[in-house]
Amino acid sequence: KMDDDDDDIPQLSSQALAALQEFYLEQEQREGTKTSQGCSQYSVGSIEENWQLSQFWYSEETASCLANEAIAAAGKDGKIACISAPSVYQKLKEREGPSVSVCILEYDRRFSVYGEEFVFYDYNNPLNLPESLLPHSFDIVVADPPYLSEECLEKTAETIRYLTKGKILLCTGAVMEEQAAKHLGVKMCKFIPRHSRNLANEFRCYVNYDCGLD
Repeated sequence: KMDDDDDDIPQLSSQALAALQEFYLEQEQREGTKTSQGCSQYSVGSIEENWQLSQFWYSEETASCLANEAIAAAGKDGKIACISAPSVYQKLKEREGPSVSVCILEYDRRFSVYGEEFVFYDYNNPLNLPESLLPHSFDIVVADPPYLSEECLEKTAETIRYLTKGKILLCTGAVMEEQAAKHLGVKMCKFIPRHSRNLANEFRCYVNYDCGLD
């Protein structure tokens, strides 16, 4: 009988169903937008750190300070590029008004959830960028190279110089001060960025303009 076809559909036991629901809930909490906690897709931590990609998110306070500085530096109708600095991008999106536009250049394709504002970026190919990213088209570039090496900084610096109209906000290790000055002409400021997890390396901010972080 046709009615008997339903008997062929596999059914989960109540225990298995509960376990599956628990798995999906944990998965949503790990990778989702955490809507159950009132968080948006732009909340810092909505996408988890991947330490294998040398990802360490800023604390809420640091991300807010850097986002505020970027908005002030970009000015009205400003354009801001975030290179390997997704937590700054997320804070900017939480508070951006119609007068500020932002894009994120990032190796981790999980950030493609941000649509057209996401640009896949590999610092090993610093000028392999889409045609939509015109040279010197951003009022400020905020960058946090993923590795504390001169090679990584030098290649990221190529991208920064290509994109910025002039202003640069660089976050990297204190040990990179000399290389940062060499490749980007930036100087260390007083503000000390903090991460959501304590890192062994001392981090600092570097700029090439009069900023509000001193």
